[in-house]
Amino acid sequence: MYTIKLLSKLLKHLCLPFLLIGMHVRSAQTDERQPPNFVIIFADDLGYGDLGVFGHPTIKTPNLDRMAHEGQKWTNFYAGASVCTPSRAALLTGRLPVRSGMASNKQRVLFPNSKNGLPADEITLAEQLKEVGYSTACIGKWHLGHKEQYLPTNNGFDYYFGVPYSNDMDKTGGQDYKEAAKEGFSAVKIEDYNVPLMRNTEIIERPVDQNTITKRYSEEAVSYIKKNKNKPFLVYLAHNLPHIPLFASKEFLGKSERGLYGDVVAEIDDGVGKIVAALKEEGLAENTIVVFTSDNGPWLPFETHGGSAGLLRAGKGTTWEGGMREPTIFWSPKKIKPTVITDLGSTMDLFTTFSKLAGAKIPDDRSIDGVDLSVTLFEKKESPRKNMFYYRGTDLYAVRLGDYKAHFITEGAYGQFGEREEHATAILYNVNEDPSEQFDIAGEHPEIIEQINGVVAQHRATLVRGIDMLAERE
Repeated sequence: MYTIKLLSKLLKHLCLPFLLIGMHVRSAQTDERQPPNFVIIFADDLGYGDLGVFGHPTIKTPNLDRMAHEGQKWTNFYAGASVCTPSRAALLTGRLPVRSGMASNKQRVLFPNSKNGLPADEITLAEQLKEVGYSTACIGKWHLGHKEQYLPTNNGFDYYFGVPYSNDMDKTGGQDYKEAAKEGFSAVKIEDYNVPLMRNTEIIERPVDQNTITKRYSEEAVSYIKKNKNKPFLVYLAHNLPHIPLFASKEFLGKSERGLYGDVVAEIDDGVGKIVAALKEEGLAENTIVVFTSDNGPWLPFETHGGSAGLLRAGKGTTWEGGMREPTIFWSPKKIKPTVITDLGSTMDLFTTFSKLAGAKIPDDRSIDGVDLSVTLFEKKESPRKNMFYYRGTDLYAVRLGDYKAHFITEGAYGQFGEREEHATAILYNVNEDPSEQFDIAGEHPEIIEQINGVVAQHRATLVRGIDMLAERE
């Protein structure tokens, strides 16, 4: 598969000059503006209630708050999974992870000793945009395979600067993180995590200095934007934080009323501000779409070092709302219509929406789960997304249809929120009226359960499951 993908990449490279000539001719003939640039900023383990604009009383996020007021705040926007690896696969491929094999009931995420990664025949958003002449950069956490054939540079990205998996992996020693964190910031050492920092396919620092990693990621994003301002670009900035272990640079350490977790979020927010400022300085703001969201909900067992899902139930690892509903903001001056959107959206929709805006053809040889959100972003019309599937590994736990969410299986995570329970009759919540999922109304609405069962039957009738790429280790 690696050889096939390399040949495919070579052919694209050879054809690219002709493609760019074609783009130039079309532009000259129609006098159209350059296709929009895209910046995706993806936090790690940030909870629904962790931003000022989403209601946190002490975490200050002035840059994200401003983006929300100038753009769109989406209150019903979902990650494709409740843990790292499948969530990232969903965003980049526009597909439920069960389809690509990037979901497993044996290993929920990839590890440094995992054998596999994102399959070569999956098509990423970066590959889509490369087809139509975009420059593409992945900055930050990858977590879709650390071997060369699985890295961003073999999945459509021209440039990679980041950590190939979670920042708590490659642990070499030291105290248990939760115990060390109780003693204060100085008790948690970067040397306890032998995590590599990579540029393209080369390790340039090990262990990575996590004290400065957030700042450096933001600086890399700004630098890439300035270097590639004369052609359309995609910047996928996936922060390692606020996933534990928590670290912040000297400028932010000890500054937040929310403690270290607040320091970390404030530094991410500061980086967002620098990226937006660079877009304005380079005259790119009005032709760039910036989206900020998170890969899954907060890692609650880590107490004050974990985030908050606000009024939502549970957190990371679960298919309750707190595990998958994420704080989300879209921003593009004069392009995106400012408002609060309460309709459904998903990170999988970025694949379809951005592909279409760039003029890339949506693949027709596979099921794509993302929908085009353009009419909502630009015209404030109703979102075309009407449902959401909540998978845990390869099992379908819940489905949302409109206002209603049916749970067929419920299960907590990390020792919280209960054991696995399969429900003979689904539990049902109206998650617009009851976002905390407290009041089961299945007995009052059997017709809704029947309707959702029909959606599930239709989904399963055409579902082709990918080969498990997460379970095998070396």
